[in-house]
Amino acid sequence: MGALDGKRLVVIGGTGGIGLSASRAFVREGARVVAVGRDDDGVARFRDVAGDAGEAVVGDARDPGVSGAAIGVCEARFGGFDGLYHVAGGSGRAFGDGALHDLTDEAVPRTLELNLSSVIYSNRAAVRAFRRNGGGGAILNMGSVLGWSPSPGHFATHVYAAAKAGIAGFSRSVAARYAADGIRVNVIAPGLVETPMASRAAGDAAIMAFIRRKQPLDGGRIGRPEDLDAAAVFFLSDAAKFCTGQVLAVDGGWCVSDGWVA
Repeated sequence: MGALDGKRLVVIGGTGGIGLSASRAFVREGARVVAVGRDDDGVARFRDVAGDAGEAVVGDARDPGVSGAAIGVCEARFGGFDGLYHVAGGSGRAFGDGALHDLTDEAVPRTLELNLSSVIYSNRAAVRAFRRNGGGGAILNMGSVLGWSPSPGHFATHVYAAAKAGIAGFSRSVAARYAADGIRVNVIAPGLVETPMASRAAGDAAIMAFIRRKQPLDGGRIGRPEDLDAAAVFFLSDAAKFCTGQVLAVDGGWCVSDGWVA
């Protein structure tokens, strides 16, 4: 038996990178999965991974109605809804996020919308569904170590850091309010992981030298999407039925390393 046998899950941002890797792990552990992605190519990748155990929805997590629609698909296709994993988000550099003195006006609302508002929308949809169904459920949100462990030299995107810190505070607040309803809310906070968002860092020799010291586990390397899978499976499974309001760093040692000592 798999750790997620019988679970019906929705993954926001489940058609690429960390979300696609998690979707694959969820299916392998016995879950049925509805993934939300922004384009047809991602949907095709997800369908290759999930087969008959999956369904895909094209949509943008910033749209307040997308997560509710995906939950509706999960309920209609698989007969219920047990858990949400919100992975979608991204860098605000294209909008002008960066160090505070260089920050553009556009960067503030757009980076927050992409990384924090979208989480609020998806979690609202999940909580409404759980309360309507009366059986509780699990929510897992994607944070970042940058929410409390900054890197001023290489990763000074201050609105992104604020959004990720906000996810931790928001998730704990929601966890407190709905624990009595059997609704669990937790956060995974990765270090630098090899995704399209990380391509700038992955192509910079100085940053990679920094990462070898800042994330020293497993020889010192950038993370891989699959490094997060086991934690995601745990939090969405019944093995975590007594865990809520937690923020787990899966970061290769980022939070306990200074990055500069050879």
